[in-house]
Amino acid sequence: MAKSIMIQGTMSNAGKSLIAAGLCRIFKQDGYKVAPFKSQNMALNSYVTSEGLEMGRAQVVQAMAAGVEPSVRMNPILLKPTTDMGSQVIVQGQVVGNMRAMDYFAKKKEYIPVIRESYEQLAADHDIIVIEGAGSPAEINLKQDDIVNMGMAKIADAPVLLVGDIDRGGVFAQLIGTVMLLEPEEQARIKGLIVNKFRGDKKILDPGITMLEERAGKPVLGVVPYADVDIEDEDSLASSLEETHIQAEIDVAVIRFPRISNFTDMQALSMERDVSVRYVTKPSELGEPDVILLPGTKNTIQDLLWLRESGLEAKITRLAKKGTIVFGICGGYQMLGESLMDPLQTESALGSVRGMGLLPVTTVFEEEKQLENRAYRIGMLEGNFVSLSNKKIAGYEIHMGRTEVAGKTTTPIYPFVSDSAGTVLGYTAGTVAGSYIHGIFDEIAFREAFIELLYARKGKTRGESEHLTLQEYREQQFDKLAQVLRESLDMEKIYEILGLIKQG
Repeated sequence: MAKSIMIQGTMSNAGKSLIAAGLCRIFKQDGYKVAPFKSQNMALNSYVTSEGLEMGRAQVVQAMAAGVEPSVRMNPILLKPTTDMGSQVIVQGQVVGNMRAMDYFAKKKEYIPVIRESYEQLAADHDIIVIEGAGSPAEINLKQDDIVNMGMAKIADAPVLLVGDIDRGGVFAQLIGTVMLLEPEEQARIKGLIVNKFRGDKKILDPGITMLEERAGKPVLGVVPYADVDIEDEDSLASSLEETHIQAEIDVAVIRFPRISNFTDMQALSMERDVSVRYVTKPSELGEPDVILLPGTKNTIQDLLWLRESGLEAKITRLAKKGTIVFGICGGYQMLGESLMDPLQTESALGSVRGMGLLPVTTVFEEEKQLENRAYRIGMLEGNFVSLSNKKIAGYEIHMGRTEVAGKTTTPIYPFVSDSAGTVLGYTAGTVAGSYIHGIFDEIAFREAFIELLYARKGKTRGESEHLTLQEYREQQFDKLAQVLRESLDMEKIYEILGLIKQG
């Protein structure tokens, strides 16, 4: 069975996911077969595996860092919030239903066998498992039947490293307070502390580190600097969502819906040096960008109503009529149509709502979720998007709607994206396009053609680009993160905690 180590945090967004990804890459570099694991993840960013099963993207990113194929065994339970009080519950990659928080809390103990089975299968196939916790282990109101923090550490008999975020202040209180609120047997599992996201001269921190070790009774295994790496964030606290300024030639304005999901679709664009990806929440922030992107959302109807009430819909519609490119992905694509019908009240009790009317299509929500991961192809297009014709793309679908051309229409409309069976998964009309495909910008040929199209519309020619594939870019960032952690963590001690000898 594999050796295991668990990364827990003093709060959400303390940096657990990034530390876990960096350790996955270090262990891979050192010759071990490593896999990530998180028993229960709550996030709106998800991914479809090659088997057509859904899992959280944080463990997908960690699997990429580890150089292994993502598997739902790495994230057996995924919660996707649908309201402030409830979530869609996904177990081993498949939806089991929507539950209110209290209902799930009462039921989650039943999922322990699923968690144990997934973990043991991974442990049988790998040398090291890097386990990630969720939130904080010191949430004393949630400790009963815990399955994601100390409860999971007990299942795996894993030593724990506790991460605190100094950037938001109060890191000493975070770490000492967390340890103090744990039971003695839980405290014993914590083998070291990590101070994360430090900016400045570490010498200034040294007196505090000494006192921290004395008060918490645990060694500090490292002070990790605020790392300048571009690795996907998984939730609504992601710093990338705070970007609001134009910093490059091509201005991409992404609508930041209240329930935005899979905003990781934008990473491939943001890695390009001549592209600024910024997030917009009100009309005054929109300006006149080169392209407006409507991303995915966990509740298309409610976020469409927010778009309407905020005044953003009217502003987007005016810009589209003036010739600005508007591009929708998944829920954003559905919004662009003439109507959204929800006869089963999958998303809303409203039944149906008027769409933005920018594409002559209608969407009907269905009970069954579509989950696919495969290659797709752009159609033979005309008009504004002709230069994108026939490009191959790779991506995945996560949607509960079916979108078709709206009866008789006088607007020229073209199939945009199709799968190998010829099923149309997106359309274009005028300067508006939409598609169900997440990751549509990941393939370099399509992404560069899209950026060149935006340059041409400005009467300019794009200069030389790095021509990096997204995979090559990610590999660079993972190696960069691993180097930061090697320089700031006591890896010899971490290997000792694992019961292994540090390589090299």
